[in-house]
Amino acid sequence: MRKTLLAVSIAASMMMTGCSLSDNSAQNQAVSGQSIQMQNPFLTASTLQYQAPDFSIIKDEHFQPALEQGIKEHYQQVLAIANNNEAPSFANTIVALETSGELLTRTSQVFYNLAGSDSNPTIRKIQGEMAPLMAAHSDNIHLNSALFSRIDSLYQQRESLDLTAEEVRLIEVYHQRFVLAGAKLTEDQKAKIRLLNEEHSTLTNEFSQRLLKLTKQNAVVVDSVDELAGLSESEIRAAKADAEAQGHAGKYLLNITNTTRQPVLAKLENRDLRERVWLASSNRGLTGENETASLVSRLAQLRAELAELLGFKSWADYRLAPQMAKTPEAVYSMFGSMVPAVVANTEKEAADIQAMINKTGGDFTLAPWDWAFYAEKVRQEKYDLDSASIKPYFEFERVLQDGVFFTLEKLYGVTLKPRPDLPVYHEDVKAYEMFDVDGSSMAIFYADYFAREGKRGGAWMSSFVGQSTLLGTKPVVVNVMNIKKAPAGEPTFVSYDEVTTMFHEMGHGTHGMFSKVKYPSLAGTSVSRDFVEFPSTFEEDWAAHPEVLANYAKHYQTGEVIPDALLQKLLNSRSFNQGFDTLEYMSAALVDLEWHSLPAGTPLQDVASFEAAALKKHGVNIAAVPPRYKSSYFAHSFPGGYSASYYAYMWSEILAADAFAYVQTQGGLNREIGMKYRKTIREVGNSVPPMEAYQSFRGQAPTTDALLKRRGLN
Repeated sequence: MRKTLLAVSIAASMMMTGCSLSDNSAQNQAVSGQSIQMQNPFLTASTLQYQAPDFSIIKDEHFQPALEQGIKEHYQQVLAIANNNEAPSFANTIVALETSGELLTRTSQVFYNLAGSDSNPTIRKIQGEMAPLMAAHSDNIHLNSALFSRIDSLYQQRESLDLTAEEVRLIEVYHQRFVLAGAKLTEDQKAKIRLLNEEHSTLTNEFSQRLLKLTKQNAVVVDSVDELAGLSESEIRAAKADAEAQGHAGKYLLNITNTTRQPVLAKLENRDLRERVWLASSNRGLTGENETASLVSRLAQLRAELAELLGFKSWADYRLAPQMAKTPEAVYSMFGSMVPAVVANTEKEAADIQAMINKTGGDFTLAPWDWAFYAEKVRQEKYDLDSASIKPYFEFERVLQDGVFFTLEKLYGVTLKPRPDLPVYHEDVKAYEMFDVDGSSMAIFYADYFAREGKRGGAWMSSFVGQSTLLGTKPVVVNVMNIKKAPAGEPTFVSYDEVTTMFHEMGHGTHGMFSKVKYPSLAGTSVSRDFVEFPSTFEEDWAAHPEVLANYAKHYQTGEVIPDALLQKLLNSRSFNQGFDTLEYMSAALVDLEWHSLPAGTPLQDVASFEAAALKKHGVNIAAVPPRYKSSYFAHSFPGGYSASYYAYMWSEILAADAFAYVQTQGGLNREIGMKYRKTIREVGNSVPPMEAYQSFRGQAPTTDALLKRRGLN
């Protein structure tokens, strides 16, 4: 989740009709801007450090006027660039675009961050109203013939303009972006693109809105505490409090997370309740008032039509053209080479779990809602590891401070210090300032880790302010997760999966905060989808590094370091259940790619039937291991930015595993190799082609050897 200035100003900031504004309109707009200047904080840059948003004065009613005003101003700026009578130059075209849209960018970055992390009916209403307008604004920019003519002229001359490598790269990025948006199409084709983009924006917004409602709607109400056997007293109290908050006094509520698998299934002893929870998760969005299945089918169809207009066989071909993978065939080949080993591992795991079911008196065949519960029993037996014995060593604040922050200091020389004086958008959010090894200030970081109503599922990183030496801006970054917060006065414990996710999102966070790039469109995480997950996945593996683990895995009461024997059991168990983990991910990625490989003209599809056929086609149709996300709640693929790109996590993991293995040959957790990685990968953003950046760090192209070892599949 990331937006740079131009990505917001052009891609996320999409609005307005194609007509130009008259001088009189411009005057009226200026008066309008002056009239709301006093009461709308977005109309001037924040006076807080690094222009961090002043949440103490920002109100919901400020967003829409500022967005609308920002669109008008940006549109006028773009028209001035496009219609400039001077010959196109890097300064009067590319740099001018990079510095345009200041108000729209400032407002968008706050609004869309809060729409995901702290939404409410007012924000959702604004989101719905702005969606088609924002799409139109993007089209007005990308489909402007005069503007593209200037960019194309610079592109054709780029090697002879006495530019830096970063400036040449920026021209190439602009040119590709405009071409892929339809800049070379005829006027009739552009008119069709506009209509399709408007519908696409409306449907993706509607999908997101329905998913938020489904999260609340599909929570499972439990009548009796007896049904909750297996949960801790703290978890039962939290379930009771959640039920009361939702109007179910005297009952218990089990909330549904964004994935098909539900963490609570590993603990619930009541099989009927496990089935209820799993079905509530697996079947969401298929029927009912907030169904999303019809949106899935139409979005796939719509994207195929867009791709055909743009000259591609499918949406997948269109989306992968600018990525490292280049073609869907390359992705299918990557997964196809892994399927036999993954399926074999998964089937062995299933056999072990079925044996445990039989051994413990279960007279039934393994079903999806049984996997996590009995896998935990197999883990305990195989590794003599009880998850309850580990829990006291993973207290949230200690993991953050002594794990995540400790690793950043050891590898990259940076420290994070609390900034309680900075206003935040929710009481659970904490602000920090990042300092470099020499004591200089680098960035502002917001930590938003706890689940709440109004926050969409999952975990992500985003920016309130992007880095750019051209604009003189430093990064203001946020990490968001959905950790279940303990009742007041009790410690919050995190699972090991949540630990690795904290490290993962900080990998994204430092990708943004370490950025040292001149132009905002190339800064931080503005890289290809199948490269952006590399730095975050690389960071994950430090969570299991013995020195790091020993520093944060301490008993929450005594401070005792996790015993060596228990630590070793945890490390030994890391490869456990990797068949399941890999298969459920691959299944989702393949379903995503199949939806977006459909050609234009394909009729609307039945979602359940399409998924079943896709899984069977690739040989990953194991009933007990459904996809990590099914289409009807696949937020990455349909409303999110990962359509035809969910494969990127595995593609990036190849780079991450290869890089992490290399780092261990260079001494592991040490500043020298950490700084080399920081400078060659984290600081350069998209100013250097991804593989060139990787080889600059690693000295060679990656292989899959380390990935197979990382996942225990070799």
